[in-house]
Amino acid sequence: MEIRYSPKFKRQYKKLSEEIKSHAEKREAVFRKDPFDPRLKTHKLHGPQEGFMSFSVDYSYRIIFEFAGADTVIFYEIGTHDIYE
Repeated sequence: MEIRYSPKFKRQYKKLSEEIKSHAEKREAVFRKDPFDPRLKTHKLHGPQEGFMSFSVDYSYRIIFEFAGADTVIFYEIGTHDIYE
């Protein structure tokens, strides 16, 4: 699976603590094997972000993404629940 990172995702990721970055990397490894692994709590988004999906990095942090093809995913944002606004 190819994962592409939006410029916004890259900016947000750089600002995260090393602890959160470590969690995100571990979750990305799980995501690459199975985007719907129960540990990720992957779900569809509604409202203004309909068409996108999200998965959990930890209790507070999420990654918003979309499937852009059979083997391609784009990560758009990473952050707390504030990214849903």
